[in-house]
Amino acid sequence: MAKKKIYFSILAVFVFIAYTLLAAQPIPPETILTNNWIVALDRLHDEEAIAGGSSPAGSPANLLIPFSLGNRFGYVDSGGRLIMNREQQQYISLSPEYWAEYAPAPKTLVINDPQSDFEIILEDPRGYPVFMDGRIFLISKDQTSLEELDREGNVKWCYDFEAPLTCIDAAGGYVLTGTLDGMIDLLDSNGKPVFPSFAPGASRIPVILGCRISSDGSKLAVVSGIDKQRFLFLEWYGSNDYRVTYHEFLDGEGFRREVHMSFIGNDTRLIFEQEAGLGIYDVKSRSIITLPLPEQQFVPSSSRQEARLQARLLAIDTEGGDGLLFYISSGSSGDIKRFVALKLPDMELINIPFKSDVSFLTRLGKELFIGGGTTIASFSVNRR
Repeated sequence: MAKKKIYFSILAVFVFIAYTLLAAQPIPPETILTNNWIVALDRLHDEEAIAGGSSPAGSPANLLIPFSLGNRFGYVDSGGRLIMNREQQQYISLSPEYWAEYAPAPKTLVINDPQSDFEIILEDPRGYPVFMDGRIFLISKDQTSLEELDREGNVKWCYDFEAPLTCIDAAGGYVLTGTLDGMIDLLDSNGKPVFPSFAPGASRIPVILGCRISSDGSKLAVVSGIDKQRFLFLEWYGSNDYRVTYHEFLDGEGFRREVHMSFIGNDTRLIFEQEAGLGIYDVKSRSIITLPLPEQQFVPSSSRQEARLQARLLAIDTEGGDGLLFYISSGSSGDIKRFVALKLPDMELINIPFKSDVSFLTRLGKELFIGGGTTIASFSVNRR
């Protein structure tokens, strides 16, 4: 009976979110969000979905969404069927194409394909797996080297760094990295440097805290340094020549942790986390709008600095389609989260608090997948 009460309390949260999304103002009348399905992860069988529905029109039936919520991880398809739903026992790496669960010092590493029985078995692996851009990478245990594997587990290339990696991203056949000593490297599909290592500098502590690469590899975004923290944007000018086309020092000393960054809207905007809130960089106009996170608003001046540093961007819609952006944030009370919807660039449409130890958000085209506690729900973003 207790489990049923817990399940229905979680379900009520998502029903409330669904109702609020449908009824809230000032959502433009031509934009609506409708609930497709809700599934509970605390089930005994991987295949069992609760309150599941069918895929919305135009959704591929085999589309898999990876999730990690609390001590559960796996995949749910666009129709709400749990394809894999496991209890996490060790470390995990997860992507739409691959997954792996491994010990802190693995003697054997198994890399799995969620849609087939295919697996790669590595004995005495030289590092930990990271899956990006449909590719398989291993980061060495001391985080000073990176190698890419093929589908047979063979090493395609290996690259060594002078200092430990602090951030990494891959897209368009390229790999962008940042290191503890404040260096940026861009590698091509063969692991060769596209340009000499670049140091943004101009900060007391020169560390790279965030890096992102556009889908075609033509644009690079970086957050670097502590005291002062700095945002840089680089663009391709031909013949492997990338130039800084925008830079700005950010308010405050800045975070001493990795910051969240994401290209959205077909690479027309770059979203990044900063001490002052949510940074939205417009590629065309080369300008930044900064919006405080909900946890940073209406805070007394005496505790404003603490609130700015404790506020976190937990999950974000990485597409930004239809001119809408969704994200989840938290503040000093880690179990209280906020689900927020923006009409880009700066109009807040939804701001809903909910209580959950963990949260999850993914957007694929017209579908928005939101998770909290042990429940995942799907919504369709439509226009009328």
